[in-house]
Amino acid sequence: MPRYLTAPSRFLVIISTFVVALVLLLASSVMAAGPEPATVDYRVRAGDTLWMIAAEVADGSDVRGVVTQIRHLNDLDSSIILPGQMLAIPSGPGI
Repeated sequence: MPRYLTAPSRFLVIISTFVVALVLLLASSVMAAGPEPATVDYRVRAGDTLWMIAAEVADGSDVRGVVTQIRHLNDLDSSIILPGQMLAIPSGPGI
């Protein structure tokens, strides 16, 4: 004979599942975000490119990764930068 959950029991199971899913989602987003890297401000000069700027600060790291970090830090949708624009550039070890 199958057992069925009563309405209050079903409600408790649904709420418990929702709470557990919410806690897991919040925990994963906190772990994925991690700490923001230390940055320095840089004013773009005529002729600068993200690649050139990244290559200067890469310090042996993959320049592509540093370009990605710069784009992320500055909410850039593309690699287009303009003279006079201020950029946050990652600094310190492990760029």
